Amino acid sequence: MGWCCLFLLFCFIWSFFVLGTYPLQSSQTQVLQQLRKHLEYPKQLEIWNNRSIDFCYLSSFPQVNITCQDYFVTELRIVGDKTAKVSDFHGFAIPKKTLSENFSLDSFVATLARLTNLRVLSFVSLGIWGPLPDKIHRLSSLEYLDLSSNFLFGSVPPKISTMVKLQTLKLDDNFFNDTVPNWFDSLSNLTILSLRNNQLKGQFPSSILSITTLTDLIMSSNGMSGKLPHLSSLTSLHVLDLSANKLDSVLPKMPKGVVMVILSNNSLFGEIPQQYGQLSQLQHLDLSFNVLRGKPPSAVFSLPNISFLNIASNMLSGSLPDHLSCGSKLEFIDISNNKLMGGLPSCFSTNSEKRIVEVDGNCLSFNTRHQHVESYCMEVYMKKQSKGKNAGILAGLIVGVFILMMLLAYGFLILWRIYCPKEISERHLLHKTVQDSFAAGFSSELLASARFVSEAAKSSLPVCQSYSFEELREATNNFDNSAFMGEGSYGKLYKGRLENGALVAIRCMPLSKKYSIRNLKLRLDLLAKLRHPHLVCLLGHCVDVGGRDDFSTNKIFLISEYLPSGSFCTHLAENSNGKVFNWSERLAILISIAKAVHFLHTGIIPGFFHNRLKTNNILLNEHGMAKLSDYGLSIISEETDKCGAKVEGYKSWQMKNLEDDVCSFGFILLEALVGPSVCARRDALLLNEIASINSLDGQKRIIDPIVQATCSQESLSIVLSIMSKCISLESCSRPSIEDVLWNLQYAAQIQGTISGDHRFDTASTQ
Repeated sequence: MGWCCLFLLFCFIWSFFVLGTYPLQSSQTQVLQQLRKHLEYPKQLEIWNNRSIDFCYLSSFPQVNITCQDYFVTELRIVGDKTAKVSDFHGFAIPKKTLSENFSLDSFVATLARLTNLRVLSFVSLGIWGPLPDKIHRLSSLEYLDLSSNFLFGSVPPKISTMVKLQTLKLDDNFFNDTVPNWFDSLSNLTILSLRNNQLKGQFPSSILSITTLTDLIMSSNGMSGKLPHLSSLTSLHVLDLSANKLDSVLPKMPKGVVMVILSNNSLFGEIPQQYGQLSQLQHLDLSFNVLRGKPPSAVFSLPNISFLNIASNMLSGSLPDHLSCGSKLEFIDISNNKLMGGLPSCFSTNSEKRIVEVDGNCLSFNTRHQHVESYCMEVYMKKQSKGKNAGILAGLIVGVFILMMLLAYGFLILWRIYCPKEISERHLLHKTVQDSFAAGFSSELLASARFVSEAAKSSLPVCQSYSFEELREATNNFDNSAFMGEGSYGKLYKGRLENGALVAIRCMPLSKKYSIRNLKLRLDLLAKLRHPHLVCLLGHCVDVGGRDDFSTNKIFLISEYLPSGSFCTHLAENSNGKVFNWSERLAILISIAKAVHFLHTGIIPGFFHNRLKTNNILLNEHGMAKLSDYGLSIISEETDKCGAKVEGYKSWQMKNLEDDVCSFGFILLEALVGPSVCARRDALLLNEIASINSLDGQKRIIDPIVQATCSQESLSIVLSIMSKCISLESCSRPSIEDVLWNLQYAAQIQGTISGDHRFDTASTQ
């Protein structure tokens, strides 16, 4: 019998360790190795160097914990050692404290999103920096998210509101500096919300009040201000910490089951509500360093579970009753630095070593050496009353001065409208035309001022300036034929050398008759503000109406940086004089241009959406970096090359969508796949071939052989799928440029990780 029991025990242990082992899918392992690369190989992940290691059994390492289920990673916890915080963070990498400047949080999150079964994610103190991208919501199965003690800044992504399974959200000790989000009501399963020690501002989010499952709400050490609403609807709340903010309201009502309330270091005023004396579960109450007045409720001291009570550094007054009862569990009381008078209750003066009582800085008759005299308390009270009256007088004076200034400003505006009507009409023309060119729904003031995101503001590219026609004539040797580079839909292009020796490209465009010179310069100034690493930099412009000769009459000259390595198109053709790009190089260029287009769409309000994208406008500098040229010119051009309504076939399909950047980008993808010679065929046969491109036979027939020889099948399939969506006949079914960019980055990651076994077997087709 004993041997039988031992045998059964052995079988049980064997089944636990052997049958319960689920080796990860290769794609999951690749994602983990990619994450390690993104995190710049931290020492906590050195154990991953062992290729034979079972990732699912790393729970014995305290800083790295991975849990798996059915061959997929479900929990991933990593604790780093980059805990040193800085007093101020400006959004750039800090040596030895953050990850390097090469770290891309956007790509990092895109890689994470491939762990589709992930339920628990905790990356703490890893030096992760940057704005948290919206695509974090692609981890739709997450129940626990902790990114504390990193260097995240900007806003908390609104798309987190779609992660409806989320139960715990911790973003403590970061640098989020936007307004406090107000979309928490969609997280109906949330139990813990912790945003402690950030720089969030704005009012307390009212959406939190509808989360009845919330147990812990921690938003201390931020910049929240305004009124604090009643919290009695949070029936499951146990812990509330809103300390070290700028809240200025009366104390709110609390839910009956609350255990810990910390509201210290705010500007809360009024009296302590009597309802606080009915919170039978309350153990910890800290209301110190506010401006609370009146007499503290006696019932608060005698709560059955209260152990910590701090109401110090307020303006509480009156006297505490001698027969005041203290709760049996009360271990710490601090009523110091108030205006309390009279004697000390007997339960305060007990000699019990288990209770600490702080009473200094009042007007109590107990221990007068550390108290103020009663007359001082009355004097201070009268001074505060007097200050209140003086403050009212000062406020009235300020209001009067403000009204006077408003009247003067209104009068000045009337005079300005009378004497400066021309300038007003010019700006009005800009507002109207720009609004027509971009998108409805924005105010004309917003369109004219054109707000840019930080990526443009931080750029170190040179400032756009105005050039004279004589300077351009000298730079091009009087526009000699040797300087002529070609002619496109936006005019002739010349190569020139400025007086400082810099090589530039000079585009000559016809001057639109519908814009005055003043209005045109306003448009050029708007165009000159576009700055991005993957946009050809506009260095200056010249508006010449001198009429010196036929060439210089009614012309606009745009001066931009010169890129010597040709266009993307020239590196796709097999008969090209330069290097023909392989698949990885093509993907890198496509990603760069997608980033530029994404900036044009979202980096300025309103966005630039009609940019006539094509491979000839993708230029390369001496380092091989791709930049987009001829962007945004629709706001200053005549737009003479729009298609006619009667054009038919493939050409009509492409030309009708010329104004759609996503569709145009789809044809750039197509050209990168099949080559410029095939893409130039605009006939029904090409349409049929595109329709069959998702099959292997169709791919081998139409896709560029260089692409076939250097790509992985999975990477190629991703690009083919997004390309087909981009050139869809139905504009509503096309993806956003953000989705295009994400898919291209994903394809590039796949291309970098898939082994040569998954490449096209070109030998079999020869």
